[in-house]
Amino acid sequence: MTLLITGAAGFIGANFVLDWLAQSDETVVNLDKLTYAGNLESLASLQGDARHIFVQGDIGDGALVARLLAEYRPRAVLNFAAESHVDRSIHSPEDFIQTNVVGTFRLLEAVRAYWGALPEADKAAFRFLHVSTDEVYGSLGKNDPAFTETHRYEPNSPYSASKAASDHLVRAYHHTYGLPVLTTNCSNNYGPYHFPEKLIPLMIVNALAGKALPVYGDGMQVRDWLYVKDHCSAIRRVLQAGQPGEVYNVGGWNEKPNIEIVNTVCALLDELRPRADGTRYSAQISYVKDRPGHDRRYAIDASKIERELGWKPAETFASGIRKTVQWYLANPDWVAHVQSGAYRDWIQTQYVRDEAA
Repeated sequence: MTLLITGAAGFIGANFVLDWLAQSDETVVNLDKLTYAGNLESLASLQGDARHIFVQGDIGDGALVARLLAEYRPRAVLNFAAESHVDRSIHSPEDFIQTNVVGTFRLLEAVRAYWGALPEADKAAFRFLHVSTDEVYGSLGKNDPAFTETHRYEPNSPYSASKAASDHLVRAYHHTYGLPVLTTNCSNNYGPYHFPEKLIPLMIVNALAGKALPVYGDGMQVRDWLYVKDHCSAIRRVLQAGQPGEVYNVGGWNEKPNIEIVNTVCALLDELRPRADGTRYSAQISYVKDRPGHDRRYAIDASKIERELGWKPAETFASGIRKTVQWYLANPDWVAHVQSGAYRDWIQTQYVRDEAA
């Protein structure tokens, strides 16, 4: 038995592969383009493990995907591959259209051809699991109910619009062709192996380096926070028991404003790695000009996946964020290696410009 997992050298994909192979001997074929956010060092512990087969390539390469499907005969395809950073989508939206829309379309076409030729028993058992985001639902008011699976799509950034388009394609391939698809829409993930342009790892890395901790606007943008390993367990459960054609929202039941997240990280670093001069890391917080179209609040109602599949997160935010900070403190080499010249150039372009505003 084999799984084909796209984007499995990225943050969530790598965590999923590590967790999967820690509890299963089922082979994983890892297809990843290795853009700036794809990091094989996150999977270094699998080097030499015959259960992990890495192939560098693009989900938009239909011929490559078709060859991998024919060669490895997977029982399921899990699509983690995506451009995912809102700030980058504002500056370079075409990359997001190519990967998230065109790439998903070409992946679906290759999978549809493969699935259509399977023997009936294998065809019935096959699944295509598409990993998406709560950002497709748009922004909530302070007192609005949380997003459910039937909430209207109202994407507000090039990133979320491209993911919304991919979700619609996946849905259409089920209703038009019968492809047995599953879609998960998750809230903000955090945890080990997170590329340090996202809020939590950026705060940890900058704090330890004595740099400013840039917070957009007033810092009161609210997000639901989901520990990445909880997200991985939810995906495993959806793959195991989810109903084809269904959507499952995956959240951590942890709505918090960004500034609270930053202050929590600072307090943990004060405890675990205090500054030599005795001052608090929160002194490094710097409010910067808000990004264009910044959604004010996201919130996930994860009742459906708990009710129908019996899944709920194992970590509280307090336990998950402590594990995350401890992981970054224990893995300075990973952090140092991921901070390539391209990464530093991006942070310089994105945040130093704003700090001067």
